[in-house]
Amino acid sequence: MPDTPFGFQLPGGQPPDPNDPQQLQQFMAQLQQLLAAGGGSGGGPVNWDLARQVAASQLASAGDPAVNPHEWHTVTEALRVADLWLEASSALPSGIRTSVAWNRNEWIYRTLDVWRKLCDPVAGRMVGAMGDLVPPEARSQLGPMHAMMTTLGGALFGGQLGQALDSLATEVLSASDIGLPLGPAGTAALLPANIRAYGDGLELPEDEVRLYVALREAAHQRLFEHVPWLRGHVLAAVETYASGITVNREAIEEALGRVDPTNPESMQEIAMEGIFTPEDTPAQQASLARIETVLALIEGWVCHVVDSSSADRLPNVAKLAEAFRRRRAAGGPAEQTFAALVGLELRPRRLREATALWAALTTHRGIDGRDAVWSHPDLLPSDTDFADPEAFAQAKLDFDLGDMDFGAPPAEAPESPKRPDSDSPE
Repeated sequence: MPDTPFGFQLPGGQPPDPNDPQQLQQFMAQLQQLLAAGGGSGGGPVNWDLARQVAASQLASAGDPAVNPHEWHTVTEALRVADLWLEASSALPSGIRTSVAWNRNEWIYRTLDVWRKLCDPVAGRMVGAMGDLVPPEARSQLGPMHAMMTTLGGALFGGQLGQALDSLATEVLSASDIGLPLGPAGTAALLPANIRAYGDGLELPEDEVRLYVALREAAHQRLFEHVPWLRGHVLAAVETYASGITVNREAIEEALGRVDPTNPESMQEIAMEGIFTPEDTPAQQASLARIETVLALIEGWVCHVVDSSSADRLPNVAKLAEAFRRRRAAGGPAEQTFAALVGLELRPRRLREATALWAALTTHRGIDGRDAVWSHPDLLPSDTDFADPEAFAQAKLDFDLGDMDFGAPPAEAPESPKRPDSDSPE
C-alpha cells in the first residue's frame, strides 16, 4: 500500500493518516467537494456532464460564435447541389433528410450520444480498475472510498474526454468527417468556421472547399442511411476492440497522484495518456484489422464517388482530393490526442488501395454492381483483396441485386433541427 493513499494530500502537503478518523473525515469531505464540482455522472462509467461542460467552456474561451443566416444558407445550398451531383455516381439514393450548419459546440452536443457508445466500454475498464485500487484490507477503514474512487474515475475520464472533444471540434468539417456516423441519422451537417479555416490553409476558394466537403458529407449520408447494417457494424467493431484493451494500473496511480482534492480544476490538468494498452493477441489484432478495413472501405467509397461526381465540375478537384486523402490517412493532432486517450486510432490505413478497389468494381460491374457489394457484410472485400482489386472486381459473386432496396424510405425521422436564428445548445 503506498505511503500516501492514492497520492492525495491534505492542505499543507501532508498525507491523510488512515488511522486518524479526523484526517480521514477531512479528506473525504474534500474529495466529495471535488466530485460534486464535476456535476452529475450522466449515467455509465463516464461523467459525460463534465465532459460537455469542459468542452463547452474551452470552446467559449476560444470563441465559438453561432452560425449566422448567411452561413446557414450557403451550407444548405452546398448540400443540395452536392446531392444532385452524386445522383449519377451512386446507386444509393439521397440519405439527407435534414441539412444543417453547426458551430463547434453544436457538433459536440449533437454527436455526444455516439461518443458515449464508443467510449463507455473502454472507460468502464478504467473506472473499474480505479475502484480496485482501494486495498481490501483498507476498505473497512475508508468506508465509501471504493464507490467514491469509481465516481472519481468517471469524473477524471470525463474531464479528459471533454478536452479531446474540444480539440476535435476545432478540426472536424462535417458530421461524418472522421468516417463514423456521429450525428443523428439522416442529418447532414457542415461546420462553416472550420471549413473556412481549412480552406485558408489550402489557399483555395472557400466556396469550392465548402462544396467538396458537402459532397463528402452527402456521400457518407447515402452510405449510412441506405446500408442498414453498416452503422451497427462499425460501432460493434469498435466495442469489440475496446473489450480487449488492458488498463495500466501504474499509470492510473500516477495520474491520481496529480489530483488536488482542494482544486477541482486539477482533474482537467492531468494527462491520462498511457492508461490504455491494446493486448497483442491474435484476437485483438484481428479486431483492429476489421476496424481498419471497414473504415478504409467507407472512406475509399466516399472518395471514389465524390471524385467521380466532381471531376468535371470543380477546377481544383485534384488538389482537394489529394489534400483530403492525406488528411484522413494521417489524422490531425486532435485525432492523435483522442487515440492516445482511448487507445484507438479512428483512421483508414489503406485508403488509396480501397479507393482503387471501388474504382475497379465500377469498371467491371458498373455503379449498380459496385454498390450492391454493400448489401451484406459478407460481400465486402477483405484486407487481402486490397492487394489485387482487379481480381476481386472480376470475381463472380452470388447475390441478388433485387434484395437490396436502395429506395426504401427511412424507418424514422430525426429530431427537427434548430432554425438559424435559434439559440445554440449551452
